[in-house]
Amino acid sequence: MSKTIILFALFLSIVLNVQISFVIAESKVYIVYLGEKEHDNPESVTESHHQMLWSLLGSKEAVLDSIVYSYRHGFSGFAAKLTESQAQQISELPEVVQVIPNTLYEMTTTRTWDYLGISPGNSDSLLQKANMGYQVIVGVLDTGVWPESEMFNDKGYGPIPSRWKGGCESGDLFNGSIHCNRKLIGAKYFVDANNAEFGVLNKTENPDYLSPRDINGHGTHVASTIGGSFLPNVSYLGLGRGTARGGAPGVHIAVYKVCWLQRGCSGADVLKAMDEAIHDGVDILSLSLQTSVPLYPETDSRELTSVGAFHAVAKGIPVVAAAGNAGPTAQTISNVAPWVLTVAATTQDRSFPTAITLGNNITILGQAIFAGPELGFVGLTYPELSGDCEKLSSNPNSAMQGKVVLCFTASRPSNAAITTVRNAGGLGVIIARNPTHLLSPTRNFPYVSVDFELGTDILYYIRSTRSPIVNIQASRTLFGQSVSTKVATFSSRGPNSVSPAILKPDIAAPGVNILAAISPNSSINDGGFAMMSGTSMATPVVSGVVVLLKSLHPDWSPSAIKSAIVTTAWRTDPSGEPIFADGSSRKLADPFDYGGGLINPEKAVNPGLIYDMTTDDYVMYMCSVDYSDISISRVLGKTTVCPNPKPSVLDLNLPSITIPNLRDEVTLTKTVTNVGPVNSVYKVVIDPPTGVNVAVTPTELVFDSTTTKRSFTVRVSTTHKVNTGYYFGSLTWTDNLHNVAIPVSVRTQILQRYYDEN
Repeated sequence: MSKTIILFALFLSIVLNVQISFVIAESKVYIVYLGEKEHDNPESVTESHHQMLWSLLGSKEAVLDSIVYSYRHGFSGFAAKLTESQAQQISELPEVVQVIPNTLYEMTTTRTWDYLGISPGNSDSLLQKANMGYQVIVGVLDTGVWPESEMFNDKGYGPIPSRWKGGCESGDLFNGSIHCNRKLIGAKYFVDANNAEFGVLNKTENPDYLSPRDINGHGTHVASTIGGSFLPNVSYLGLGRGTARGGAPGVHIAVYKVCWLQRGCSGADVLKAMDEAIHDGVDILSLSLQTSVPLYPETDSRELTSVGAFHAVAKGIPVVAAAGNAGPTAQTISNVAPWVLTVAATTQDRSFPTAITLGNNITILGQAIFAGPELGFVGLTYPELSGDCEKLSSNPNSAMQGKVVLCFTASRPSNAAITTVRNAGGLGVIIARNPTHLLSPTRNFPYVSVDFELGTDILYYIRSTRSPIVNIQASRTLFGQSVSTKVATFSSRGPNSVSPAILKPDIAAPGVNILAAISPNSSINDGGFAMMSGTSMATPVVSGVVVLLKSLHPDWSPSAIKSAIVTTAWRTDPSGEPIFADGSSRKLADPFDYGGGLINPEKAVNPGLIYDMTTDDYVMYMCSVDYSDISISRVLGKTTVCPNPKPSVLDLNLPSITIPNLRDEVTLTKTVTNVGPVNSVYKVVIDPPTGVNVAVTPTELVFDSTTTKRSFTVRVSTTHKVNTGYYFGSLTWTDNLHNVAIPVSVRTQILQRYYDEN
């Protein structure tokens, strides 16, 4: 008997140890990517996912506990909580393309439309011709929406398009049957992968809404920028007053909340939202999200938005995404897949000069978003021992009390200087820094930015007088030709670190101090509105234009829309002045700063010629970058064999030419499609990069009723004898009415794959 007990105890100990070791093995969220779905019935797709997990986990209960999402509309796959060994086992199944760990994404954060020439007052304008985007549906993946904002009112709207299959989910302070309308036609939220990764959302620690409702305002700002209704007499802290509206005020908006306060955006949630949006019937997807370098290959399912975007684009849905906010450093661009329209951020012809008058009657115009009131002449000081803004917090002193403090910084400033000076009894801060285009709005406490030169002038005045004083006036709004357009310092830059022959970004749009709706919970809210900056804000500007183009040209492919936007872009600002790129030093902008240039909506309507592409072209691209036949076949749902020899990535029919490693000479082929007058003749105009020869054959393209497509070859050779950086030029086809221009970027590399730090 005792022997039996001992054996049973030993057996129980072994079982418990096995169970304990199983519990201790850490479960994480993995995405099991299966490529194109094999069933049209979504329920059958989900059932196949359950069966696959069942074979691994052994019970229905374990499957239901493990699975997070089933991707069953645009493609096939699922997200599940798995241990590392389980993920390895499932990755070895023949039908599995790839198993990859979950990824976290970050958000990239009334003058704009007038600045870009989209005016509602002209019957011939793009806005009127496109009926303000009516009947087009845009899907916005972000932090949700504040539905009570007047920018989402549906006055004048007709019925919801009959093709719409989506809906509105209820949750915390969001009633799907009340808060949606004929404008805001969809609202869903996705948190399961986030919960699986970090634990169930604790609303005490993370005060977010478990619903489509937006707590921080980022998604509300983005959605209202795309399609907000007309709202007169809107300003922010009294600045930028005018009529607020989105780029396509008649568009239908569907919101997919994938980003959560203090927890970011789970890639598995983002992928599920894209899958749902494809099923729901959106016409366009807008993603103000980014990852950071190093990036996965864009054909790698670990680059989740690229994979989701591929399936959307394959179904004719353009995907517009943010370039990222990691500028001005080179090779920081994100969302680099060639099928994505990637957006950089610029300023516009509006600024907020803030007068700083010194005691010697010299007035300096800094930049701020300062509501006032005016700060009369008060003391001005510079902490000699801690004049670096970043050191102020560690060296607060009584000398700041009752005075404005000057400080210098070579890095991106934080708001710590404001807090330190305020807590020390100071009355304001003048910060000398490189341009960042990130102004902090303030009330009753001026926080004014100047450059190092002007900061040094102020410092010399302080040191030259015994009792320096300063007067700071409230900011005012200045717009027009006296304010130049620049690529914002924060905007991520090319070249593309994954596929250098693919130009990124594609296009630039205003993304600095964009005025739009916001959640009243936001700390920067002023009457339901705020000014925000980021490529997050530039992305919906382009999405709004894409809505209008889609309305006018519903048969255009995503690549046709991209081509129209890129080839017609401004390479100067709308007033004809050069566009500069801000950074540690200011320079003329090039394609790695702004792609084709600054978006020119009215010209994009009628581009003349387009560089079009199909899914087959993207498949050839995957072959050219060594994506395996098996993986491509899984993605497409049919057997695919790459040709031998493999195609050249330079032949991808993008509206750009980027040659990262020219040694002697290369020849590439492009094809253009006529979408202008039937009988047209175009001649080539070449502006070659410095030290590079560019020859085009033929030099003339003739189109008629039977010939709508023409191909041409471009032979590129270098005269450089050493490795160089990139030089830039352009190739333009013109019929004297249309100028179809693409950027040309060439780097000579005599020594291939050579890193030159000299």
